[in-house]
Amino acid sequence: MPDPSSSRWYVPRVVGTSALVLALTAPGQTAAVSAFVDPLIDGLELSRSVVSAAYLVGTLVGAGVMPLLGRAIDRYGARLIMVVVAVGFGAVLMGLSLVQGLVGLTAGFVGIRMLGQGALNLAATTAVALYVHRRRGFAQGITAAVGAAGISLTPVLLEGLVAEHGFRTIWFAEGLVIWATVIPLALLGLPRRIPPRDAQREETGARRNDRLPPVDWTLSEALRTPMFWVVASGVTMVSTLGTAAAFHQIALLGERGLSRTEAAANFLPQTVAGLAATVLLGYLADRVSDRLLIIASRTVLAGALVAAGYVTPGVTAVGYGMLMGVAGNSFRLIEATAFPSSFGLAHIGAIRGVVHTLGVAGSAVGPLLLSLGHDWLGGYRPALLVLALLPVGTIAFAAFVKPPPPRPPQRTA
Repeated sequence: MPDPSSSRWYVPRVVGTSALVLALTAPGQTAAVSAFVDPLIDGLELSRSVVSAAYLVGTLVGAGVMPLLGRAIDRYGARLIMVVVAVGFGAVLMGLSLVQGLVGLTAGFVGIRMLGQGALNLAATTAVALYVHRRRGFAQGITAAVGAAGISLTPVLLEGLVAEHGFRTIWFAEGLVIWATVIPLALLGLPRRIPPRDAQREETGARRNDRLPPVDWTLSEALRTPMFWVVASGVTMVSTLGTAAAFHQIALLGERGLSRTEAAANFLPQTVAGLAATVLLGYLADRVSDRLLIIASRTVLAGALVAAGYVTPGVTAVGYGMLMGVAGNSFRLIEATAFPSSFGLAHIGAIRGVVHTLGVAGSAVGPLLLSLGHDWLGGYRPALLVLALLPVGTIAFAAFVKPPPPRPPQRTA
C-alpha cells in the first residue's frame, strides 16, 4: 500500500487532473470568448465598445469573489470547491445561451469570468501546490502547459462551430461539457486527504528550492513583502495586456493583413511556445532565482506588444504568437511556484486569491483599454506601443526585490 503521507504516489494523478481542469476553464477565458465577440455584436446589435464594457463590468464584479474563494480552499480543500464551482460554471454557460440583451450578457460575463477564469483556475493550480511538494515548479509547469494548450486551441475549434451552429448552441454545449468532465475529474482525480504539514516539510526538505518556510505566513503578513507585490503586479500586468490582445486578436491582426481564420489560428503558435516555455520555466523555477524569471518574463511581454503592431501574414505573425504565449504562461507559473516556497501552504489559497482578484480585474480593464486606445490613437499599433511601456517601466522594481525572510518579521522565533 502506498503511504498516503507521501505525495509522490499520487502526483501523476493530481497533476493530470489539475491540468485537464485548467484546460476546461477555457469557456471563461478570453481566448475562447474572442470567438463569440463578433457574433454577439451582430446577433445582439451591440457595438464593439459596448461588448468590451460589458466584459469589463462582468470581469470586475467576478473578481471580487477570489479572496473569499481562496479562504474557502484553505478551509474546505480544492476537491470540494472544484466540484461546487463546476456545477455553477456549467449552469451559467447554459444560461448564456438564452441571453437577449446587454444586461443578460453582462450577468453572463460575471458568471463565466468569476467561475471559469477565476475560481476554477485558482482551484486547479492551488491543488497542485497543496498536494505536490517535491519539484513543485516542474509539476506546476506541466499543469500550466497542458492547461494553456487546451485554452489556446479552443478558439480554433470554436471559430467554425460558432459560425455553423450559432453562439447560443455552443454556449449550451459548453455547459454540458463542464458538468460531464470537471465534476468526475475532481471527485475521482483528487485525493480526499492532503498530506500533513510535517510530512510535507520532511518530504520537501530533500531539495533546497522545494522546502517550505519554517512557518506559514498569513495573508496580512504576505501583503507586507515586496515579493508579493512584484509577483502580483506581474500577474496583473500580463492579465491586462495579454487579455487585451487576445480579446481583440481577430481585429488586431486583421489590421495587419491577416484573415479571420489566420488571426484565430495565431493562438496555435501561442500554444506551442507557451507549452515549451512552461515546461522549461517549471524546471528552472526549482533551480534559479524567481527574480531572474520575473525580469525575463516582463521583457518578453514588452517585446510581444511591440511586435504585434508590426506583424504581417506569415513568419512575423507566428513570431508574435510565440512571444505572447511565452509571456502569458510564464507570469502565471512564477506566481504558482514562488508563493508556496515563500509563504507556505496554510494560507496559500487566501494569498493566491488576492493575486487572482488583481489579475481578473486587470483582464477586465485590458480589452476596453485597448479598444479606447485604438479609437483615440487611430489604430492598434500606437496603442500597443504605449502599453508596452508598462512592463518596461517595472523591470527595475523586479530587479531589486529580495525573497522574504524565513519567518515574518513581526513574529519572534
